[in-house]
Amino acid sequence: MDVQTWTYIIVGTTFALYIGIAIWSRASSTKEFYIAGGGISPLANGMATAADWMSAASFLSMAGLIAFSGYDGSVYLMGWTGGYVLLALLLAPYLRKFGKFTVPDFIGDRYYSHTARYVAVICALFVSFTYVAGQMRGVGVVFSRFLETDINNGVYIGMGIVFFYAVLGGMKGITYTQVAQYCVLIFAFMVPAIFISIQLTGNPIPQLGFGSDLVGTDVSLLDKLDGLMTELGFTAYTDGSRSTRDMFFITAALMVGTAGLPHVIVRFFTVKKVRDARLSAGYALIFIAILYTTAPAVAAFARTNLMESVNDKAYRETPEWFGSWEDAGLLAWQDKNGDGKIQYRPGKLFSDGKVAFTESRGASGERVISNQVDTSNSNELYIDNDIMVLANPEIANLPNWVIALVAAGGLAAALSTAAGLLLVISSSISHDIVKKMKYPDLSEKAELWIARAAAAVAVIVAGYFGINPPDFVAAVVALAFGLAAASFFPAIFLGIFYKRMNKEGAIAGMVVGLAITLFYMMRYKLGWIGGPTTSDDWWFGISPEGFGTVGMIINFIVAFVVCYFTPAPPKEVQAIVEDIRIPGKIQD
Repeated sequence: MDVQTWTYIIVGTTFALYIGIAIWSRASSTKEFYIAGGGISPLANGMATAADWMSAASFLSMAGLIAFSGYDGSVYLMGWTGGYVLLALLLAPYLRKFGKFTVPDFIGDRYYSHTARYVAVICALFVSFTYVAGQMRGVGVVFSRFLETDINNGVYIGMGIVFFYAVLGGMKGITYTQVAQYCVLIFAFMVPAIFISIQLTGNPIPQLGFGSDLVGTDVSLLDKLDGLMTELGFTAYTDGSRSTRDMFFITAALMVGTAGLPHVIVRFFTVKKVRDARLSAGYALIFIAILYTTAPAVAAFARTNLMESVNDKAYRETPEWFGSWEDAGLLAWQDKNGDGKIQYRPGKLFSDGKVAFTESRGASGERVISNQVDTSNSNELYIDNDIMVLANPEIANLPNWVIALVAAGGLAAALSTAAGLLLVISSSISHDIVKKMKYPDLSEKAELWIARAAAAVAVIVAGYFGINPPDFVAAVVALAFGLAAASFFPAIFLGIFYKRMNKEGAIAGMVVGLAITLFYMMRYKLGWIGGPTTSDDWWFGISPEGFGTVGMIINFIVAFVVCYFTPAPPKEVQAIVEDIRIPGKIQD
């Protein structure tokens, strides 16, 4: 069977499974909708947390980013894995002991203020919508290639699927769906990695194949890749181009941003006891490590195979996968020197914007692009970072069922996280604003309807951002982490470990941290303020992806200064802080 038939079978089967689970586990109360009834087992919650955490950025984009960035891409591995450890050990058990439904719920009660709750809701919406844009973009990338449809149509299909099981099932349906999605995505990631590791190095364990010699040679994979890249004019794969300062700030932003992500934190409210929260965090770390330790190997395999399969080859002789991704609008070739061969070199193919094709074909049969071509370099190839994991099995000539399996895994990763984020958006509106602040006497049935309506609106907005994303998946997600680092993390951390922190300090810190980080991202990443910029314009040489760390530091400083000049929290609030930190004062 061809790839498309296999894709229809495997993706269709997994979608039927997700929808069936959503129907079986549909929420019938607000507690089931928000926190799955609070009775999920640690093992199931660990798998659901891993699926929620390993988004399209982890499955699709991270290996692609490492493949093209080499050493510089390691910030994502270090930041995301280190951040999860920080969240699991430092915050999650205490938040579970506090016993609320959402992060704004914690901040509103801990800081005894509706204003603090409002600010937390605004922060949650900014973080969640930025993050979900990357997930919907990932859905569109997969569908555009394997179902041979426009990337926008792919986003619409993904919206429909997420709408069904997120709105119907709530957290209960999402949790059990994410258990199934974890099984799909990890199997889909590991199978091609094992196949390709055997092909290239003879070692069936990708993590070991990453450092092994190539089959039939005494040259290691990394040495071979370094040689290929330097020969073509690229920086060696194992060398970095980012400054040490920027590497540090990006890693820190990803770490503390992880510890402030509301859709991950809420997962620890779904278990029965604090002990279960700790256990599920440990399980999730193991499940996450399987993919994260494999991603560098997948990246190196993909870059090696890509360079050897297309560079200096005639376009007419390129394999079928090249034309397929070209038709999907995620790969392009422009014959700058007229020799009919693909010159893959450093530099951009075109000056600005995403690839856009005309209806005509070039002299070699290639799709003709309408973008302005950058003639300042000799590079003739454009490759979207997000396709590398998906294209890897095709480049390596693996069986068609493996190629389709990877498509199903990419969709599972994107949809699982998108559902979790949409629930955060829904609960922030229905529970934290409508129920807690506007209509405290609202019936449970009415609140549940409002939650579902909010989720429906959120799906539509998420779809818009998926169709019009500011960058590739991992970069969009990195911005969400920066926003979480600059807004949520200090308020949560100080709310647990510093009982003197009051509402005035927390609110001021969140507002200032979020505002300055948003400004920096809109100015230096999106170009919405003051027009396009370059890396030479960055403050202190810190990229927008790393500026969340600066926002976090400013948040802490503002919070402490304002707290010092304003009254201490009420005694009963300080007693609550003591209770959640000291074992035994509150029953599990």
